[in-house]
Amino acid sequence: MTAGASFPRWLVDRDGAGEIVGGPTRGTFADLPPGELLVEVDLSSLNYKDALAATGSPGVVRHFPHIPGIDAIGRVVESADPRFHAGERVILSGGEFGAGEWGGWTRYARPSAERALPLPHNLAPEEAAALGIAGFTAALSVRKLIAQGLRPDSGEILVTGSTGGVGCIAVALLAKLGYSVVAVTGKRDRTDWLRDLGASRVVDRSELKGLGDAPLLKSKWAGGIDTVGGEPLAVLIRSTKTGGCVTTCGLVAGAGLDLTVHPFILRGVTLCGVDSAWTPGEERAAVWKLLAGEWKPERLDRITRRVPLSALAPEIEAILAGRIAGRVVVEVNR
Repeated sequence: MTAGASFPRWLVDRDGAGEIVGGPTRGTFADLPPGELLVEVDLSSLNYKDALAATGSPGVVRHFPHIPGIDAIGRVVESADPRFHAGERVILSGGEFGAGEWGGWTRYARPSAERALPLPHNLAPEEAAALGIAGFTAALSVRKLIAQGLRPDSGEILVTGSTGGVGCIAVALLAKLGYSVVAVTGKRDRTDWLRDLGASRVVDRSELKGLGDAPLLKSKWAGGIDTVGGEPLAVLIRSTKTGGCVTTCGLVAGAGLDLTVHPFILRGVTLCGVDSAWTPGEERAAVWKLLAGEWKPERLDRITRRVPLSALAPEIEAILAGRIAGRVVVEVNR
């Protein structure tokens, strides 16, 4: 490894006309920002937020040039932090990694040590990449339901956006823990796939739309994990049973929430926001320990496709258009 050596990366920048352009290119160690670690990245993943970053969304990218990738798995090459040593496998995520800071779509990254966690010994790098920030968010959501007292015998748990990265892992996690899961999707061709992941029922997303403006709907769900926001989230809250809990972590269906306070003051429904970026270090480690152990979804290969960094362009278009199901692992080292 020499100072002038180049390596593959995906760079987003503005061209001479001020237009946003992005794609695979090569960088050098001199290009890397300051940070306590130098990490050789093997695998990253494609998330909706990454697709926004790859297209220069001002709500995600703070500065240009930029490298997307809100999670990554790699090996420490150099460390100025005593908590990490050369050769150690780490998970990179959290904070502004991949958004306000350069992310993991690069063969070498130089992040803050605060973005790193040791890779659990019983979790393979390929498994950690398949889970990624999506699996971490799903696990955070499940933990919040459990903390609110929801048990497998409490009733059905609804999962919106169930073919997306967070949604499909949430279905698998809940099913593994013994919950009865109802998966919501607009992709009818994925019904058998969702049942294979553990969904007891699959319903069309149209069932969470156009139900009028009544402050409360018929009680159906013990709780839910919402990944899309907007009207589906509002309908889910209005139809959650007394004492139920709903978590929310996304907004692809809208950032607004058309509700009254009735579900909260008449049924005692709890709405829990899930923020994976700023989860404290101890909780991050605890969640990854669960995902590496008793909560590890079985056969992650059922939800994962591996794509080289150089072939990401069509995948970015597909995820923005809602055409991707499951997880896309990015092979940075190819």
